[in-house]
Amino acid sequence: MTVGAVRRAAVLGHPVAHSLSPVLHSAAYRALGLDGWEYTAIDVTEEQVAGFVEGLDESWAGLSLTMPLKQVVLPLLDHVEPLAGVVGAVNTVLFQPTGSARTLVGANTDVHGLVAALREGLGDRPVGSAVVLGAGATAASTLAALAELGCTTPTVLVRSLGRTGGLQRAAHRMGVAPRFAVLDPASPLVAQVDVVVSTLPSGAADPVADALAARTAAGAPAPRGVLLDVVYDPRPTALSRAWAQAGATVVGGERMLLHQAAEQVRLMTGQVAPLTAMAEALEAALAPSTART
Repeated sequence: MTVGAVRRAAVLGHPVAHSLSPVLHSAAYRALGLDGWEYTAIDVTEEQVAGFVEGLDESWAGLSLTMPLKQVVLPLLDHVEPLAGVVGAVNTVLFQPTGSARTLVGANTDVHGLVAALREGLGDRPVGSAVVLGAGATAASTLAALAELGCTTPTVLVRSLGRTGGLQRAAHRMGVAPRFAVLDPASPLVAQVDVVVSTLPSGAADPVADALAARTAAGAPAPRGVLLDVVYDPRPTALSRAWAQAGATVVGGERMLLHQAAEQVRLMTGQVAPLTAMAEALEAALAPSTART
C-alpha cells in the first residue's frame, strides 16, 4: 500500500442495507481524519462469502459480519482469536500483511460491546447472578461477557430447550455452567438477578414485558438489576419500557452496537475509536422515522 492509498472495509450480510455499521465506521474515519478510508455495506449470501473474500485485494483492511456469516466464515480464516473460537462466532475479519501474502484473522467484538454496555449501567458493581433470554449466537457472546463480569452460572431462559445444543457446546468451551430452563414470562426471576440480557428477536420478549408491568402495577418491588435488550428497533422495546417504568436501570441495545463497532475501528485502523463522534452519528441515525436494525 502506498501513502494516501484507499483503505477499504465493509459489513457483509444478507440482507444488509439496514445496517448501521457504515454510519458508525464512517463517523469514526471522519473524526480520526482518515480521508483515504471508506466503509460500505455489501449484500453477500452464505454461498457467496467464500468467493467474495477470495477476491478482495490489498486495499482491504477488514470486514464486519452479520449472522449467519459469523459462523460460515470460520473455515476461510487463517487464524481465529481464542475468544472468537470459544464463542464460535466471528463478527470481525482483519486482513494482516504477511510478507508478500496476507493473513485472515477472525475476532469477536460483540463480547467487548456487551461488557462495555453493561458497565454503563452497572458501574463497578460485580455481577453475581444473571438471566439470559434466548439461545442464539448473541447469547453465546453474552455468556462470555457475563463470565468476564464475574458470573459463570447464569440462567438461560429459552422458548425451546431442544434448540440449545449450540449454546451448550459454546458454554462448555468457555468453561461456564449456565442453567437452562423454559421461559415462563410470569416468572419473577428476571427481577431478582443483577443483570438481565435479552437476546430475543424484536417482539419476542413482549410477554415478559407484559408480566413485569402487571407485577409492577400490583405493587411488586422493582427489578434490582440492569437490563440490556440487544434489540433497538423499536426503541425503546416493550421490555425496556416496562423495566424503566418499574424504576430499574436500562441500557439500550444501541450501546452494545456502538461499543462493538468502536472495537472494530480500533482493530482495523490501529487508532483509538472516537466514541463520542460515533455515538452522535448513531443517535442521529436512530432518530424517529429513521430507526433501523
